[in-house]
Amino acid sequence: MKKLYLLALLLCTSVFAQSQQLAVGFSGNGYITRQQDGAQITEKGIAHWTNPNTIISIYFYLHQPTTADLSLYAKGHSEIKVSYGKNSFKVNLQSDDYTKVPVGSVNIQQVGYVRIDLQGISKRDDNFGEIKQLIADNVTGKSNYVKDFSDYWGRRGPSVHLAYTLPEGDTEWFYNEITVPKEGETMHSYYMAAGFGEGYFGMQYNSPTERRILFSVWSPFDTQDPKEIPDEQKIKLLRQGKDVHIGEFGNEGSGGQSYLKYPWKAGQTYKFLMQVRPDGKGNTTYTAYFYATDEKKWRLIASFLRPQTSTWYKHPHSFLENFNPEQGYLSRKVLFGNQWARSKEGKWTRLTEATFTHDATASAQVRLDYQGGYTKDNRFYLKMGGFFNESVPMGTKFHCKPTGKEPEIDWDALQQL
Repeated sequence: MKKLYLLALLLCTSVFAQSQQLAVGFSGNGYITRQQDGAQITEKGIAHWTNPNTIISIYFYLHQPTTADLSLYAKGHSEIKVSYGKNSFKVNLQSDDYTKVPVGSVNIQQVGYVRIDLQGISKRDDNFGEIKQLIADNVTGKSNYVKDFSDYWGRRGPSVHLAYTLPEGDTEWFYNEITVPKEGETMHSYYMAAGFGEGYFGMQYNSPTERRILFSVWSPFDTQDPKEIPDEQKIKLLRQGKDVHIGEFGNEGSGGQSYLKYPWKAGQTYKFLMQVRPDGKGNTTYTAYFYATDEKKWRLIASFLRPQTSTWYKHPHSFLENFNPEQGYLSRKVLFGNQWARSKEGKWTRLTEATFTHDATASAQVRLDYQGGYTKDNRFYLKMGGFFNESVPMGTKFHCKPTGKEPEIDWDALQQL
């Protein structure tokens, strides 16, 4: 009898351990995916929901098929539709206080991201109510979603990076070619092509009417406010390209920033050439050149002096990030090809190894939609956002073939820009 009792207890404990309740907050996992001016995602969840054409979507990841009993933690007086795939439920909100409102049961057969959509049908007041959480009861297996983590960074999605392996010796120049494929062209993205130990250089998609070539160098003074930087540690402008805006930046370290408004196009390949050279006086010069493919010429973005720094080119890298949390449900992709490093003696070396890394959002496993890799046409790629299911482990190394010719650069012409 004692053995039977222990066996029954073990089975009950096992079943209990596998069944769980998910409380998925809209503040970290929800997005306005249609008619974005008809509702808002706030720290408390869905608010100001007035438009019946608006669709609000929430995402979470499941590691095994399950049947889940869905509810909403909500308040309001309205009728709304809750959908999972072809299954939809009409739900009535009838409370001035937050309460758990049953939705229905769904059979989730596929491993990966689950998307649940909400849409308003009718309302008594001027809005469809306020909703904090989607609750999924009786879920089996592990799950991933933004929980006990920053909602802001979680909704932005994971940033992904490629670190290129340099040859032995001192490197002065790094060359990279970047292409944003049409399917990866998403507003509020930074497609960074030529990063270095003290800053970065790449392309941004800022608005429907503006795109930029952005080049920034951090100050050696550690602060998030550029106004706090002492004069002797400020980034100093040495040269400025035509039509290039010069300013400062903060919030992610601080320093000197420059950008050129330039209408780069998806599907077109652009070249980036970055120089890092110590001046022999305890400072380092950083100079960025962009090849405007449409104009068939090199353009100077800027040349900055970083004080209290003496270094050659270190940590060449590329990255891809979304800088708008409202658009973390959209996917982004970028291709990088034909990387070269040039030593201080003038020798070019083809770079063929890149190591994939990601940020804290991916490390915390609150988002799993991150990826890097190698394409059939001998290029590296990065992809993030959009809640796709295939991720790549941190530290994965990719190798390309040592093909291609070294860049042909008119160095004297560059100095005249």
